[in-house]
Amino acid sequence: MNSILLEATTTPSSMAGLSTILMVVITLAVMYFFLIRPQKKQEKETANMLDNLAVGDEITTIGGVIGEIVSITGETVVVATSRDQTKIRFRKTAIKSVDVHANEKP
Repeated sequence: MNSILLEATTTPSSMAGLSTILMVVITLAVMYFFLIRPQKKQEKETANMLDNLAVGDEITTIGGVIGEIVSITGETVVVATSRDQTKIRFRKTAIKSVDVHANEKP
């Protein structure tokens, strides 16, 4: 009789513990699919864009400067920003996007 009473009292608490663990696992899965995974994908795309920079690409920097890449040296690029060929040197990481690739220009 005591064993039946003991089983009846431990089952609800073990179910509560199981549901708590299940909620933690579900929360971690949701965080992974909505936060971590998209960020990793975006970082990979950005790294690919920076690796494929070429002289002649028209770019926009994170500061809003628009220009054409004149030269690439290591981790820096020189960008001509106007018809007067004003040149500014930037780090590659300051490039936000490539607007027109050099091989797509007419």
